[in-house]
Amino acid sequence: MQAAEQHQRRVTGTPRRWLADTAGGLPATFWYLWTGLLINRAGAFAMLFLSLYLTAARGASESLAGVVVGAYGAGGAVGVLLGGVLADRWGRRSTLIAAHLATAVLMVALAVSQRLGVIAALALLVGVTHSMPSPAFVAAIVDVVPEQRRSRAFNLQFWAFNLGMAVASLLAGLLAEASYVALFLVDAAATLATAVLIAWKVPETLAQKSPRNPVRPTPASPGHRPRGPGLHTALTDRHFLAFVGLTFVLAVLTMQASTIMPLAMRADGLGPSAYGTVVALGGVLIVLGQLFVPRLIDRHRKAHVLAFSTALLAIGFGALAVADDLAFYLGACVVWTVGSMLAAPPNAQINADLAPPALRARYQSVFYLAFPAASFVAPTLGGFSLQHWGDGHWLLVGALGLLAAGGHLLAGPSRERRVTALRQATAGPAEPALHR
Repeated sequence: MQAAEQHQRRVTGTPRRWLADTAGGLPATFWYLWTGLLINRAGAFAMLFLSLYLTAARGASESLAGVVVGAYGAGGAVGVLLGGVLADRWGRRSTLIAAHLATAVLMVALAVSQRLGVIAALALLVGVTHSMPSPAFVAAIVDVVPEQRRSRAFNLQFWAFNLGMAVASLLAGLLAEASYVALFLVDAAATLATAVLIAWKVPETLAQKSPRNPVRPTPASPGHRPRGPGLHTALTDRHFLAFVGLTFVLAVLTMQASTIMPLAMRADGLGPSAYGTVVALGGVLIVLGQLFVPRLIDRHRKAHVLAFSTALLAIGFGALAVADDLAFYLGACVVWTVGSMLAAPPNAQINADLAPPALRARYQSVFYLAFPAASFVAPTLGGFSLQHWGDGHWLLVGALGLLAAGGHLLAGPSRERRVTALRQATAGPAEPALHR
């Protein structure tokens, strides 16, 4: 009887322990940021369907639609750097509020604009304001979450992002059948709600620089302003740049689902609701399975995991060369989504490992540039490729992914040596004091 009671306590305690390990010990400010992110992503309808909106409602060609969506990605590159600078100088809270308010206004403008030139300009500006919050969100989370709990905080952030995307895809697919304009208006409302929540509940988390730790200038000749380690350090770090380049390829593959795949599905006679179902399936798989990924990959080298996951992405998207019905698209989605799930943890960890402690924010900004750059390249070249080569486009995407998988295998050993050397260089007598 006693053994049965102990077994019952273990069974009932397991879910509680899992919940505590997954979401316990996080401050209220984090949960307000998390809720704002979830609301914003659940209402992020418009840009998912921008290419369909341009071709179906505004009469743009596939190539022109790709250029306009690419303008959104180009704006994102500017937004990432601008958001990082403002978050450090102006404050996390102010940057988040300003970016979300600006995005809401631009979404309303997109809803009522009819000229393609104006839409392209607005898409560029939306790219800027959409990307600005990313560094501020990350910085605010680091500000308020203790170091030992940041892993679970970022895991929950990733979970909220994908849950929101799944909800947005399902609702947007149905909404687009009735009105594309409504997509922009609902998106604007969700973005405004996020701004209100942050203004109401999230305090400024940017701490003032301590006078006990002044920045010591490097000696220089008279009239010469010294230049210490900065953004140029990240931009000349060959190990880091090789990793960013491989991440860029990974992002280009991932972006196919939101930029080129809807055009391919439309050519196969599948409507917006079918596309929304495919994207929603990917989000649901990540939401249900992402928390179990670490146990699968912890005992493997990060380079091997990234090579395998990138190969899965290549196979999944390459298979679309022969896709012609919804069932095939859903099956391919399972393959590339598993690849994305496996790639997420080692990708984030390597990014952190390669950055010197004093330059983590600058390295993060350069790393994040890979994603808006992919947002520009994927639709711009992809629209041209799909229009002129048809299903051959997916074979090119698959080949690119397999090359990147090989790149991870080749770069892995030297990358690991660089991380080991960096840890040895940063470990010294003063290091323990930094963590007291």
